[in-house]
Amino acid sequence: MLEASMIVVGDEILGGYVTDTNSPVLARILRDHGVTLRCVHVVGDDMAAIDEALHLELARSRPRLVLTSGGVGSTPDDLTFEAVAASLGRELVTDPTIGAKVDGALAWSRTQGFEVSEDYAWHLFRMARIPEGSRLLERPGGWAPGVVVDVDGGSDEAGVTVVILPGVPSEFEALLSEAVVPALVEGRNPHPHVAELTHDYPESVLNLTFVDVLERYPAVKLGSYPGRPSVVRLSGPRSEVEGAAEAIAEVLAELDASEAGQRLAAAGADRAARRARDATEEAP
Repeated sequence: MLEASMIVVGDEILGGYVTDTNSPVLARILRDHGVTLRCVHVVGDDMAAIDEALHLELARSRPRLVLTSGGVGSTPDDLTFEAVAASLGRELVTDPTIGAKVDGALAWSRTQGFEVSEDYAWHLFRMARIPEGSRLLERPGGWAPGVVVDVDGGSDEAGVTVVILPGVPSEFEALLSEAVVPALVEGRNPHPHVAELTHDYPESVLNLTFVDVLERYPAVKLGSYPGRPSVVRLSGPRSEVEGAAEAIAEVLAELDASEAGQRLAAAGADRAARRARDATEEAP
C-alpha cells in the first residue's frame, strides 16, 4: 500500500507569519484516493533541517511518496532543490524546460527597461537548477512544474518518490490535483469506506465499546471527536466498517433508551448551554 509523508519548508511558517494550508489540502486529496498521510514535518529554510526530515522519511516503510512544499524560488533562502540534491548525493543540473521559462522572464524584464546583470540572471536560474536525474510533472497553463526524484526505483517499484512542489497554495494545490495525482497517486490504493455516527454523550462512555469494536474489526480505523454532537468516524474495508458501525449504533440505541443515558445527554446539554451563555456574557 502506498503511503505518503510531507516536508513543509519555510521560516515564515515556523515564525508564525504564515499559516500552512498545504498540508491539510494534501491530506484531503490523498485521503480521497485511499493514500494515508503518515507524517508532516515543518522545517525552516535550512539545509540541515531539510536533510534530517528527508532522511527520516526515506527510512520509513515503502512504497512511499515524500512531498515537499516551499523553498523553490530564486532568493537565497530558497534551498529545497539544493538540500534534496545534497541529501540524495546528486548534482544540481539546469533543466531545459524550466530554463526556457526563466529565459522568457529575463527577456520580459529587459523589455521593461530593467537592467539584467549576469548576477541577477544567475540567481533567477536557481529555480531551474534541480537534482540530477529528476523529471518534471507539469499542468496546462502552469508556470512552475513539480520536480520528481525517484529513489531506489521510485514508488512504482517499492522505493521512494520525492516530489518537490512550490509553496504558493494555489500552485501547490493545482499541481497536486492536475499533475501529481494522475501520475503518482490515482489507482494505487483501494478507496476506504467511511461511516460517521453522532451522539450527545461524553466520549469516555464509549471507550470500552471502541475497544471491543477494534478487536472485532481490526482493519477499521476509528476516530472519536467530542463536541455537540460528538462524532465517531470509521474508515476501512466496507464490510468491516459496516459491522463496526452497526455495533456502535446498537450501543448508542441502548444508551438512548436507558435512564442513565438520558441523564448523561441532558447533563451534557446543560454544560454546553452554560458554556455558550458564559461566552456570550464575556463577549465585548
